[in-house]
Amino acid sequence: MSTPRHALHPRFPDVRPLDRLSSIKIKLGVLVTATVTLAAFVTWLGLYNHLGPSRTLPLAILLSVVAVQVLARGMTSPLREMTSAARAMAAGDYSQRVRATSHDEVGQLGEAFNTMAEDLEQADALRREMVANVSHELRTPVAALRAQLENMVDGVSPADPATLEAALAQTERLGRLVTYLLDLSRLEAGAVGLDITEVPLAAFLAEAVTSADMIAFDRRIEVQVRVDPPGLTVPADAERLHQVVANLLHNALRHSPVGGVVRLVARRQGDSVVLDVVDDGPGIAAADRRRVFERFSRGNAPSQTGQLSTGGTGLGLAIVRWAVSLHGGQVEVADAPTGCVMRVTLPVDRPRPPAAVASVAP
Repeated sequence: MSTPRHALHPRFPDVRPLDRLSSIKIKLGVLVTATVTLAAFVTWLGLYNHLGPSRTLPLAILLSVVAVQVLARGMTSPLREMTSAARAMAAGDYSQRVRATSHDEVGQLGEAFNTMAEDLEQADALRREMVANVSHELRTPVAALRAQLENMVDGVSPADPATLEAALAQTERLGRLVTYLLDLSRLEAGAVGLDITEVPLAAFLAEAVTSADMIAFDRRIEVQVRVDPPGLTVPADAERLHQVVANLLHNALRHSPVGGVVRLVARRQGDSVVLDVVDDGPGIAAADRRRVFERFSRGNAPSQTGQLSTGGTGLGLAIVRWAVSLHGGQVEVADAPTGCVMRVTLPVDRPRPPAAVASVAP
């Protein structure tokens, strides 16, 4: 952790003998008392040694000024450091910190400044990482789509249904990424409202499975739905809840082995409704279970074939966490002997207004 560089005048070192005092008022009182006492002592000493007022008075004033400069410099050093650090931060250097050693209001301000600087440094690092990740994610489908179109224009690849289908897949991937980014920005701004209704989970989950039939069919994966009791409902925004289930279901289908089984299980548990999305894939290591809900974080667990599974944009689970938080619930990776269990817990009571929870950090 670095501190701002500032030049100290050689005559007035940055000593801080008053740091132990807990108030600026007390420090000022001590400063005035010390200088007055020093001036009186020097005057008495000069007169006692018959130096005369013409020499004693200027000497007393000079020594008092030096004492004030030394003590006051130590009191105001954090303020000068904050000024220097603020200028450096305005230029993009968020590593600056101040030396907050006093216990008074200036010291508290210095500690608050350091906390702010740390938060800004983390936010700047996150912004840079997000820009880099977004650029990479956008470049991949754009490059693939461009290559396919160039091949068709140059006559290398025929414009047959298979080639057009591959180009369409890249376009859809690009569209999903843009949609995810827009959803994230709306969620961060708290601009997402909730239209709460009683959602019948049996029909709702069956519809979600139908929308993922194409992926399940291609990978020959069976999707099973179980709701207990069959008439179980949950107060939720159907569109946002569909976004949650769709993301979790697509993740489960992508990481499950070919010919496997994915299960959607909903049940009542106390004052909550618990929805589990269970797959037979490689699972998620305990150390990575919190990280997978961060933006652009993608699991790299080995699949059943021994290869790494890195599909997806790395945004789906971040949106899942925020959408669940909007409902006053929580999402987690539950313990399981095999495979992976993504568990969503939603309250039975109607959730609070979204403005109260929309600022959940990523």
